[in-house]
Amino acid sequence: MKIFIIGGAGYIGSHMVKTAYLAGHSVVTIDNLSTGHRDSVLHGNFENCDLLNSKKLGSLFKKYKPDAVMHFGAFSLVGESMTEPKKYYQNNVLGTLNLLSAMIENNCLKLVFSSSASVYGDPEYIPIDENHPKKPINPYGKSKLMVEEILKDFDAAYGLKFVSFRYFNAAGHDPGGELTERHSPETHLIPNILKAARGQNKSFSIFGVEHDTKDGTCIRDYIHVNDIADAHLLGLNYLNKEKQQSTVFNLGNGKGFSVKEVIDKVKNITKKNFKVIEKDKREGDPAILVADDKKARKLLKFKPKFNSLDKIIATLVNE
Repeated sequence: MKIFIIGGAGYIGSHMVKTAYLAGHSVVTIDNLSTGHRDSVLHGNFENCDLLNSKKLGSLFKKYKPDAVMHFGAFSLVGESMTEPKKYYQNNVLGTLNLLSAMIENNCLKLVFSSSASVYGDPEYIPIDENHPKKPINPYGKSKLMVEEILKDFDAAYGLKFVSFRYFNAAGHDPGGELTERHSPETHLIPNILKAARGQNKSFSIFGVEHDTKDGTCIRDYIHVNDIADAHLLGLNYLNKEKQQSTVFNLGNGKGFSVKEVIDKVKNITKKNFKVIEKDKREGDPAILVADDKKARKLLKFKPKFNSLDKIIATLVNE
C-alpha cells in the first residue's frame, strides 16, 4: 500500500516510517519540520508541507494518490497547550480538518489516527478502558477528543473509516540505533532520568511525592515506540478487511510503574547513582494512568514485544 505518514519526521512518526517500509509499504512522509528532523526520515519520499496549507496538501494527494493515511502531526506538550491553546487548536484540529477534507476529495478513505490517553482526563477507575468517560483537562487532550468526534461525523457522512489509537506513555527507541528520541525540550520521563544517570544533568526532579499511590509518586503505563508502530500496521490491516467498523483502541502494557520505580530501574540497569530532588506536584498530573488494552489484544492480536519496563529502558541505555 502507499501510505501518507503525517508527522513522519517526529519521534513516533519516524519509527512508523521505518516499520511501514520494512513491512513492504510505499511511504511518503509529510512534515513541516517544526519539531521533526529531516534526517529521521530514513525511507520513502519526503514532502515539506504544513497541514494548514490546504492547497499544497491537496496537490500532494493528487501527486501520490495514497491508499491510506497515518496521522502523527500534532503538537503534544501538555504544559504548552495550557499557555498557547490557539497553537494547539489551529494545528491539531484545523490542520486535521484540512487533512480529512483532502482525503475525502481524493477518495482516500482509510485513516489511522494517533490519539492519546489524555482524552480521558482524571481517571474515574483503573485500569482505563475505551468506554471510560472522556473529560480532558488540557487543550492538548481536548484537541485530540475533538478530532475523534470529527472522525465519527466524517465516517457517517463520507464513509471515511478510521482506527484511533489512544496510547499512554510512549518510550524507548529503535533497537537498531538508527533512530533516537530528540525532543527539544525533552519532556519524557525516562530520557530525563537517563540524562541524570549519564551526568548530562546534575540531578533529576520528581514533581510530586504526595500522590495517592504506593510511594507518593505518579504511576504511568509505558509502551515502546516500536510496539506503537506495529499496532498502527495492525490497525491498517484491520481497516483493509471488508465491512470493518471504525473504532478506537487503547495502547499500553497494562502495567503501571511509579516515578520512583522507574528511577530505581534506571539506576540498576546503568549502575549509576545520581541526585534526585523532590518538588511540588504539577497541576493537571493524574496520580495513576494505566491502560486496559484487552480490546487491542483481542481484535488486533496486538502483543507488545517490549513487554517490560526493563526491555524499554534497555533500548535507551544501549544507544
